[in-house]
Amino acid sequence: MGGTTSGVARTAGALALAGAGALAYASLVEVRWYTLRQVTVPVLPAGQDPLRILHISDLHLTPGQRKKVDWVKDLASLDPHMVVDTGDNWAHLDAMPALLEALEPHLAVPGAFVLGSNDYVAPSPKNPARYLLPDARRGPARRPPELPWRELTSRFRSAGWIDLTNRRDVLKVDGRVLSLVGTDDAHLDRDRFPAAAGDDDARTGSAPVDLHLGITHAPYRRVLDAMHADDVDLAIAGHTHGGQLALPLWGALVTNCDLDTRRAKGLHGWPGPRPDQSGGAGSTWMHVSAGLGTSPYAPVRFACRPEATLLTLVAP
Repeated sequence: MGGTTSGVARTAGALALAGAGALAYASLVEVRWYTLRQVTVPVLPAGQDPLRILHISDLHLTPGQRKKVDWVKDLASLDPHMVVDTGDNWAHLDAMPALLEALEPHLAVPGAFVLGSNDYVAPSPKNPARYLLPDARRGPARRPPELPWRELTSRFRSAGWIDLTNRRDVLKVDGRVLSLVGTDDAHLDRDRFPAAAGDDDARTGSAPVDLHLGITHAPYRRVLDAMHADDVDLAIAGHTHGGQLALPLWGALVTNCDLDTRRAKGLHGWPGPRPDQSGGAGSTWMHVSAGLGTSPYAPVRFACRPEATLLTLVAP
């Protein structure tokens, strides 16, 4: 009995040590181990040159995150034709200067944006286990401080970025005409998919449209279904953090919305397989970013590095 008890104690100690090591890695290493994903999407009309879109999402920026600011600024060296920002830019009342510094070179490039829940209100301490619930929004009502999101959107619009909060618009990029449709944050039930009308849908005009993009923060199924029905060529979203904590060889455990975990990050099809795979002929291309940050109250990532993505759109 003594030997068995000693063996159990050694095993428990080893597991505890391994858990502590994993937590240290997740909170001190991977959460700051930023990476650039490069993805090719065959959605352009035949004969067109590639179009580069830089997808930035979920910075959750706070004052003092110097490495993140510098890394995001340096993405301008990729020379994208367009920038798409899918929200949750900050996580602190005093983060505006750092955020504008990080995005300064990108605001000089044609762009479009939507907001996420953490653009509207600052995060508050929560039990991390709530993300394992079917709906992580459940819990006691709180009134977190409102962030200066009106000023943020004004700054973005003044720089020339297009606000796609429950609206449509058109953008000319690199000699191409892009039709755009977007929604507000579905995680807060603020999404209202804009109906297609002659005055605000570029596809009804006399000029040809080269590409139709759908942009949203949280990839809830209802939003993706609406974009699929609207015939977008590519849907772009963030919010999921790629699961944030993933299991090697398995992937994300949650998405913090009703999207399935297989599509927690990366390039996929909706509602079926990717259009270039068997059974995906009726699907829409969809890209979900794992994002660059976390809530300041859960600053860990495991098997899911923080990321930005360069989407290179090409002709099939």
